[in-house]
Amino acid sequence: MQSSQKVWEEADAVFTREEKGEWSFKTKLPEEWEIRVEGFVMKIHLTDFGHVGVFPEQQALWRRLLELSNSSHRVLNLFAYSGGSTLACAQTGAQVCHLDASKGMVQWARENAELSGLEGAPVRWIVEDAMKFLKREIKRGSRYHSIILDPPSFGRGSKGEVFKIERDIQSLLSLCGECLEKDPAYLLFSCHTPGFTPTTLSHLLEDILPQGKIDKGEMTLNGSRAVPSGCYAMWRRG
Repeated sequence: MQSSQKVWEEADAVFTREEKGEWSFKTKLPEEWEIRVEGFVMKIHLTDFGHVGVFPEQQALWRRLLELSNSSHRVLNLFAYSGGSTLACAQTGAQVCHLDASKGMVQWARENAELSGLEGAPVRWIVEDAMKFLKREIKRGSRYHSIILDPPSFGRGSKGEVFKIERDIQSLLSLCGECLEKDPAYLLFSCHTPGFTPTTLSHLLEDILPQGKIDKGEMTLNGSRAVPSGCYAMWRRG
């Protein structure tokens, strides 16, 4: 088995966050390329903030969504980024509402849907602040069988609204609870914020959801050694 130091020495590209943050390259990479994962296609592009357009530690969760979603479900995907969870659900025929505060990321997700042959899938693409959207949906009586959320530690809504997970997560989850159908299928909550553990996420879900089964655990990047990359908790009907 290679040492972790050896693996890093062989990396084609490395992003460092010192000062303004920048990429360094051992191998010249194309401006963008495509990968296939769990039956769908995602565009990879190296951004100036260190992202590449996919969080591979989410792959195991996408498999769960493929198992649990179906064509009778209305699914709400909040903080939906480049659409991995959206595409997983869309493959099952579920009606998905994909929401992110970044217009650029929503467009990226739409491109991924086209690359995956899912441009005709029943997906609503929305650029909006998550809290404001949930409040409007509750007023309209719009409900979902399932909700997926992967909130940031800190973020801004489409009109500059500030989200801080330590301050706002309970309010956000409470709104999610109100936006679920009376007989919901699942709620998947993942998180990359230091200090939030699988047990923390599980307790937060227990506070807003009816009795059911909660699976929880770490998300990891799996290579020569598993690298912890956040955690998740998934509530399902018992």
